Amino acid sequence: MKSAFLTLVAAFAAQQVSGHALFQQLWVDGEDYISLPFVHASQCARVPMSNTPVTNTGSPDIRCNAGGSKGVGAKCPAIGGAHYGPVIVYLSKVADAQTADGSADFFKIFQNGWTSAGAVGDNDNWGVKDMNACCGKVDVPIPADIPDGDYLLRAEVVALHAMPAQLYMTCYQITVSGGSGTAVPAGVKFPGAYSAADPGLTANIHGAISAYVVPGPAVIPSGLEVTAGSGCSAGCQKTCVAGDKPSVHLEVAAPPASPAGGAPAAGGAAGSCEVAKYQQCGGQGYTGCTNCASGSSCDTTNQYYQQCV
Repeated sequence: MKSAFLTLVAAFAAQQVSGHALFQQLWVDGEDYISLPFVHASQCARVPMSNTPVTNTGSPDIRCNAGGSKGVGAKCPAIGGAHYGPVIVYLSKVADAQTADGSADFFKIFQNGWTSAGAVGDNDNWGVKDMNACCGKVDVPIPADIPDGDYLLRAEVVALHAMPAQLYMTCYQITVSGGSGTAVPAGVKFPGAYSAADPGLTANIHGAISAYVVPGPAVIPSGLEVTAGSGCSAGCQKTCVAGDKPSVHLEVAAPPASPAGGAPAAGGAAGSCEVAKYQQCGGQGYTGCTNCASGSSCDTTNQYYQQCV
C-alpha cells in the first residue's frame, strides 16, 4: 500500500551563517531513508551542494536546483530564519527517477501558504513558520489515486524577505507502489510555471498583507492544502521536541579571524570579513559582517532584511 506520509526535513542550523536552508532528508512512515553524508547507499535526494537560492524563474535550475538535472544512485520507496513564505511540494511522473532531468510536467500535491495574524506580513502565519515550529519537518501525504512507478518529488520553499524572491528546492527520486490509480494529473513545467512578476513572488511581507496567492497551479484534488498556523500534524512532525533542530551537514565558511587582542571585528570593517552574494549584510537587529564580496553590494532598501546583490 502507499505510505500515508512522506516527511521532508529541511536543515536550518545554517541560519547562523546565512539564514538559508535546504531540504535534505526523506522519511517514510517515520523511517529515515536518507542519512547524510552523501555517500549513504540509500541516497535518493539530489541535494544541492550549496544553499544559494534560485532567483531566476526562467532558469532550468528552478526544476531541481543547480546541478539537479543529474540523477543520484538510488530511489526511495514510497510504499502504499526570517525567510518567511510558502512551502510547496510537486510530483513529476517519469520513466526512471534516476535518469530524469526534471523537464517533464510537475503537478502540485501539497502547499502551506499564508494566513493573517498581525499588522505586517512578517508577523503573519506562513508555511515556513510551521516548518520551523516542527523542527524543519513537513508531512506530505502521497495521493492515493496516482499510478505506481517512478516520480521526482520537488520540495520547495519560497522566501519573501528580500526581492527577487529566493527559491530553495530539492528533488527526491522515489518509486510509488501498491496503488490503484491510472491517471496522471495535468501539470506544469519548470521553467515556465512561475513568472518573476507573479504576486506570490513579489509580495511585500514587511507591510500589511490582505491576501496572498501561493505561486504555481492549484493543489490537485487528492493533494493536501494546509492552513498556515495550524501547527504540526499527527505524522512524523509530532516527533519534534521544542527547541530541537535537524542535524546539518553543510560545509560553511569559517568566521573571519578576530583582530589582535581577540576582540571581534566591528560592523564588518573593510578587509575584516566578506559576505557572499545573496547572504545577509544588514537589517533590523543585524550585527554581522556588512562588507559584500567583490561584484556585489548591500541592498539597503529594506529596513528589516538587507542582502548582498
